[in-house]
Amino acid sequence: MKAISLLGLCLLIATACSEQNTPKTITQNSHAPELTQSDPAYKNTTLAIEKRVDDLVARMSLSEKIAQLYNDAPAIERLNVPAYDWWNEALHGVARAGKATVFPQAIGLAASFDEQLLAQVATAISDEARAKHHYFAANGQRIRYTGLTFWSPNVNIFRDPRWGRGQETYGEDPLLTGKLAVQFIKGLQGDHPRYLKTAAMAKHFAVHSGPEKSRHSDNYHSTQKDLHETYLPAFKAAVLEANVESIMCAYNRVNDLPACGSDPLLKDILRTDWGFKGHVVSDCGALADFYGVNDHAVVSAPAAAAAWALKSGTDLNCGTGRLSTFANLDFALQTGMVTMENIDTAVKRLFTTRFKLGMFDPQEQVPFSKISMAVVGSAPHQALSLQAAEQSLVLLKNDGTLPLQRGTKVAVIGPNAINPSILVGNYHGDPIKPVLPLDGIKALAGENLVSFAPGSPLIADQYGHYSVVSSKHLFHKDSAQTLQPGLKARYYKADIEQARTPNSGKFDQVAARVGAPVIERIDPQIDFFWQRSPIDNEIRGEFGIVWEGVLKPDVTGDYLFKADAHIQINGQSLEGPIGLIAGQQYPLQVSRTFLRTTWGNPIEQAVQLRWVNTSVDFLAEALTVAQQAEVIIFTGGISAQLEGEEMPVELKGFDHGDRSDLSLPKEQQQLLKALHALGKPIVMVNFSGSALALNWEDKNLNAIVQAFYPGEATGLALARLLWGDVNPSGRLPISYYKSVNDLPDFKDYSLNNRTYRYFTGELLYPFGHGLSYTQFSYSDINAPQRQNHNQALTVEATLHNSGERDGAEIVQLYVGMPDAPVKTPRQTLKAFRRVDTQAGETKHLSFTLAPEELQYIDDEGKSQPYIGRLALTIGSGLETYVEPSQQVKAVIQFHNEP
Repeated sequence: MKAISLLGLCLLIATACSEQNTPKTITQNSHAPELTQSDPAYKNTTLAIEKRVDDLVARMSLSEKIAQLYNDAPAIERLNVPAYDWWNEALHGVARAGKATVFPQAIGLAASFDEQLLAQVATAISDEARAKHHYFAANGQRIRYTGLTFWSPNVNIFRDPRWGRGQETYGEDPLLTGKLAVQFIKGLQGDHPRYLKTAAMAKHFAVHSGPEKSRHSDNYHSTQKDLHETYLPAFKAAVLEANVESIMCAYNRVNDLPACGSDPLLKDILRTDWGFKGHVVSDCGALADFYGVNDHAVVSAPAAAAAWALKSGTDLNCGTGRLSTFANLDFALQTGMVTMENIDTAVKRLFTTRFKLGMFDPQEQVPFSKISMAVVGSAPHQALSLQAAEQSLVLLKNDGTLPLQRGTKVAVIGPNAINPSILVGNYHGDPIKPVLPLDGIKALAGENLVSFAPGSPLIADQYGHYSVVSSKHLFHKDSAQTLQPGLKARYYKADIEQARTPNSGKFDQVAARVGAPVIERIDPQIDFFWQRSPIDNEIRGEFGIVWEGVLKPDVTGDYLFKADAHIQINGQSLEGPIGLIAGQQYPLQVSRTFLRTTWGNPIEQAVQLRWVNTSVDFLAEALTVAQQAEVIIFTGGISAQLEGEEMPVELKGFDHGDRSDLSLPKEQQQLLKALHALGKPIVMVNFSGSALALNWEDKNLNAIVQAFYPGEATGLALARLLWGDVNPSGRLPISYYKSVNDLPDFKDYSLNNRTYRYFTGELLYPFGHGLSYTQFSYSDINAPQRQNHNQALTVEATLHNSGERDGAEIVQLYVGMPDAPVKTPRQTLKAFRRVDTQAGETKHLSFTLAPEELQYIDDEGKSQPYIGRLALTIGSGLETYVEPSQQVKAVIQFHNEP
């Protein structure tokens, strides 16, 4: 027998038992008919997928069908259906499946304003995804993060900068989000006439953007106007323009209904209005929120929740630690809460996707199965990662300090200079060739011209400059008790069954080790990555390691250690900082066991022992380093250690992954002000997945670069921009506010005074803002004075690169509808284009907008033809934030006359 998941086995046993007591009419419909297995139709590749799916599902028993509605779907041995876990991620690279090319975080990709780039990135990701999937399958791995159904992209609107997951989105604008999402989805899914390359997903449907800590119980209200004008357009584009295969429904309620049980969203809009044919997946644990007493609690029992979600159109239950709510569908069927047709419909939708991916066809017929693992991290993908990183960087301010001259002596100061977290953001893989900011700067400028000091923590006790404990600090004693380099390492086989702690759901890592060590050796330091187990060369093999020896620091201080392992010093387990004295010898033990638990055993295992001396006078050290330099490069901001999804972080300004303040942490503010007092030019590089209120920094620093989280080529891209090897072209996909006080309540989902489209105050940096090392000017707008609203509108203009450098301009076209009978956006983006120019070059621009693109949304959420003045601006950014030479305007009278 092949392996079957524990959950799947429980489902099969429990459901089979309940079938014995099922009324006769249900029993007759729920068990597979006596069909011949010699030549089943579902294996006939000449038949239409619909016929093959119908045939396969007809052969399944009720218990088998229900088990397939969970993300961790068990094998159906008798039908040769392999186990499959639907959960996989590819937000900006294949995620959580070991090594993969890591591109800029989604918000950084959005800053490129480059549809073609998004398509190229997604194509590279799907290449690597296919290669890894077939490699894993060939090695018997059908676990989470090895499949072909990718739960990306996130097309929610980044309506509030406090949301920690906003970094996963393409920003605050519906048009930009939709255009980029369409290309990303197409790149993931491919263009083969028969097979999907991978299956993409648009998430989280809908009206979802924080707060993180209350998302399981919150009820967000949206007007029909806001819903159809802002929250739904990107999803609509994903369905109608990209034919996205999957939709994920959100945790929260929308207008009183759980998003995964919303008939208005899932039935009326998604299926009926848009004609969506794919499958819908619950966010993980969202169905348990229906009945959780501290969550929505809209029903009192799991079966009622399962029935509600299934009938509304949720096809697959992602459950995580809350397991499968859909396991209760057997009872729901017996009691009449659902029908067999409801269950069959969901199962068929899911298997349609699997058939479209070629999972039931001979692999030689599936062209993508031939993609080699050599593509993972290949030179073309690394080059694309660098290009994407360069295009993601946004120059916010520059007084002429940038670009730097070759030979300039710089001091790199700040907590993010060597912080690996700022390369990747969240939902990421392990970079192939990661380049930290400091390393990239040294490589370009020359090590002799670069000095470094961290200067401060990120905030409080959160440090960005941990380093691997070097071999010069690690020893063991030989038989003569003489100190020798390296730690004694013992590698054991491990067995998860030996590790189970009864009734606790936990695992004893010590008990898991089996027998005597298989390998005994000296390891110079603890810094390992294994694609396969060092014990038996298996992928995701189970093994344990114990390192023992002596730690000998060379600087006295209070040290924090970081490792995904158990650390003991002097026989005591570490739970916080520990005081160490230079030259003293401390007994050290580090242990880690890799077991096949859901979260506990990564597909490709890794472990590092890292530390940071927190007793250093970081400010004094930074000032000393800075005094020796001509220019200071400050690498600050925040990181994915502080912002992200439902995190445990509770610090001033940070709240469970979200933020409660937009300012730079005070530790970094104090550092910057001390550096500014030296009177040297300061270039700030701000790493963050969201907007910071850099008010003092904007007034006092010479240049500011917004870097977001730029991927594994971060250091190379940043250095090339700072020294002018690349001309900055990124633009902000979000608004930068001056204060959190400028914003409505976080839970207020009205668009009033939110995003550039409705904000009435003065922004620090507007949506679409970004500077260049050259100058662009616009002229000669050509637009009709009057036009019937039913006609396509063509507008022309001239773009001139009047500077001395080649560069790319992001041309932006905005419209306003001042005569609309309802409130409309002050300005809204209707088109954008990346235009590459040479120094002194002039280019002709032409945009054509279809009539439906120039309609407004009324208070009922319906598109209406616009009659009146149409205010149109083409330029480098929003009308009130760019110089007159950087834009051209026109006013067109729209009419409905014959």
